[in-house]
Amino acid sequence: MDRWATFDCYGTLVDWNAGIGRELARVLGGEESDLLARYHEIEPQVQAADPALPYRQVMARVLAELAQERGVDLADSERDALGRSLPSWPVFPEVAGTLEEMHRRGWRLAALTNCVPVLIGASVGAIGVPFDELVPASEIGSYKPAHRHWEVFFERTGADRSRHVHVAQSHFHDIAPASELGLTSIWINRLGEVHEPRPTRELADLTRLADVADELVPA
Repeated sequence: MDRWATFDCYGTLVDWNAGIGRELARVLGGEESDLLARYHEIEPQVQAADPALPYRQVMARVLAELAQERGVDLADSERDALGRSLPSWPVFPEVAGTLEEMHRRGWRLAALTNCVPVLIGASVGAIGVPFDELVPASEIGSYKPAHRHWEVFFERTGADRSRHVHVAQSHFHDIAPASELGLTSIWINRLGEVHEPRPTRELADLTRLADVADELVPA
């Protein structure tokens, strides 16, 4: 029976804070940390209001709202700045080696993402390790933390829930709903946050992920 690891991409595998923060500061000016904090407040509100809205348009709406809040006249050429920048967002340094090791140990890998196929495809190319399944929000008309990503993943793959782990950085988008679904979860707590409910296991990055995943779901 296959072992499956599902991943959130942005924040977990790709450093979206670095990519988003850099663009927000360039376009709007101001402190990256302040802009990022407000971005992460607005984005889930936009997604919840219109679950069918493609992620590129979500980012554009959030950028427009931030510009309005700060009194910045956003040029038409900058409205898609975040979407254009996404393929260049950096991959965390330990990611490729860890995913290659998981493949070597027989794990099948899937990405459950709030992004769209063309952009997640660019990020997977930057990671350099193939995924066996991709579930983008634009294909299912739903954004995490709603449960539809996991439902579609299990429908498509027939994966055994007892031989599956979900790996993610965002507690709000991923760890909380995984807990609601009774799934085994590994929280990649890169920011040293404290939230409830607790994950099954917690790591600071992906360096020890293969070993921890093997402990939770032995081969």
